[in-house]
Amino acid sequence: MKLNPDSLQTHLEQKLLPAYLVSGDEPLLTGEAADAVRARARADGFTERESHFLERGSDWDDVRASAGNMSLFGSRRLVEIRLPSGKPGVAGNKALVALLERSDPDTVFLILTPRLDRDAQSADWVRAVEEHGAWVQVWPIDVDRLPGWLRGRCRRLKLDATDEALELLAERTEGNLLAAHQELEKLQLLVPDGKVTADTILSSVTDSARFDVFQLGEAVLAGDAERALRMIAGLRGEGTEATLVLWALTKAMRDLWNGMANATGAKPRTWQRQSAALDKGLRRAGRLSFSALTVRAGRADRMVKGRLAGDAWDEIALLAADICGRSPLATPQTVLK
Repeated sequence: MKLNPDSLQTHLEQKLLPAYLVSGDEPLLTGEAADAVRARARADGFTERESHFLERGSDWDDVRASAGNMSLFGSRRLVEIRLPSGKPGVAGNKALVALLERSDPDTVFLILTPRLDRDAQSADWVRAVEEHGAWVQVWPIDVDRLPGWLRGRCRRLKLDATDEALELLAERTEGNLLAAHQELEKLQLLVPDGKVTADTILSSVTDSARFDVFQLGEAVLAGDAERALRMIAGLRGEGTEATLVLWALTKAMRDLWNGMANATGAKPRTWQRQSAALDKGLRRAGRLSFSALTVRAGRADRMVKGRLAGDAWDEIALLAADICGRSPLATPQTVLK
């Protein structure tokens, strides 16, 4: 069985399965999903809790022994297995399958991993979880869905937020759901009547947005210059290497070029989850000067390496604006040596 964080609570109100796998890279949502399983297990009498942290190649004997031996008083227990890599290895795969296939009504397994890649998703132990329990996949909340997610959180906290307030809060906490949740809890204390406006957000919410270079690539493909420039400023403030940011922009350029050149219209495989952004980019790609973009990218690269005078971050910001079709400055025609 596959579940998501929204459907997990409804599921747990009806029954508790022998095993749950919670995977994802969003700490707030994965933590809440795991807490929900723990709470239902306690309510059903699983009062003991054991935790095991296992890397690839770890010895699984302790886990097998723990699951195979009842305690002195016969307490029911929740056995948590944390896999930081998401890949237990050959021995771990076999051990997990064997544990999950046992029919022990006094043990519930809770397995916690980061986001699983395609190979990990097809592993025998993951299929065993789906057969005997449930797999809760946690995905990040993208920028388009973030205001709606925030509105749902506001309802839980009995806050009445305006659309403008939610948009502003989303801008200030994008990529950092934990910060967004904490800000809403703070507003619950600061606003006795529960009314949250844009002025409330401006006066009480700090900028806690966190971005990654993949989100930046999506923003420039979509032509969202304002968001792209905000991301670049955020990445710079977080200490991200300029080389990585430049890589994301040049990759977006290549995807646009390849998309134009591909007569079949097939999209690059790596952009399946961001197809809407790529579609927007391809609609304006014909108006872009790829030769000028290449010159701008070359200038930024030389600045990063110290071979050309100037601020590499400023040149990167100009490149992002160029890809978005919002060129604020003409691109020099040649790369200075």
